[in-house]
Amino acid sequence: MEINLLGFMPALLPVALSPGASFTLVMSGALSGGRNGLFRTLAGTALGIYTHALLIGMGITAVIVSSPAVYDALKLAGTIYLLWLGFMLIRSGLSAKLHHSNNGMPTVTLREAWLANILNPKAIIFYLTVVSQFSGKHGGVVNYLVLASVHVVVMSLWLITISHALVFSAKKTNPEHLKKYVNTVGGILLIIFSLHNLTH
Repeated sequence: MEINLLGFMPALLPVALSPGASFTLVMSGALSGGRNGLFRTLAGTALGIYTHALLIGMGITAVIVSSPAVYDALKLAGTIYLLWLGFMLIRSGLSAKLHHSNNGMPTVTLREAWLANILNPKAIIFYLTVVSQFSGKHGGVVNYLVLASVHVVVMSLWLITISHALVFSAKKTNPEHLKKYVNTVGGILLIIFSLHNLTH
C-alpha cells in the first residue's frame, strides 16, 4: 500500500481540528437535533470526505481542477450553497426565543452536510495537493479510502468531544439562549468562510 500514515497525521490535524463549515454545521445539528442531529451531520460530512477520496482516486478531481471554468463554477456553487446555509442558521438563531422546544426547528440534514463538504473548494484542494502526497507511489482508490477513513475518525472524535463540551453539557441550562448564539455565530462564520473561499 505504501501509505505514509505517520506523515499524514501532522498534515491532517490542523485541517480536521480547525473551525470550519463542518464544525459549524455539526454544532448546529447537535443543538437542533440532539445526538441524532450530531450523528446525522457527522455522517453527511463523512460521506463528503469519502466522496473526495473516490473522486481523487479515480482521477476526476484532477480533471476538475485542470479546467478553470469547471473549477470556478464549482467554487461559485459551493459559495452560494454555504451562504444559503449561513443565512438559514442566522435566521434560526434570531428566531430561537420564539420557540420553546425543538419541534419545527430546522436541523442540518445528511444531504446538506454532504453537499457542504463536497462543494468546499478547500476540501478539493486538500485532497488533491496534501492527501495525494501520502497515498503511496501509485495512489489508487483503496489508498485514498484508507486515508479518508483516518480523516473521518479523527474528525468524528474531535467533533463529538467538542459538541459534548459546548452543546450537550450547556444545553441543560438554557437551550434557547444557546441555540440563539450558536446558530447566529455559526451562520456568520459560514458566510465568512464562503466569502473567503470565493476571494482566495
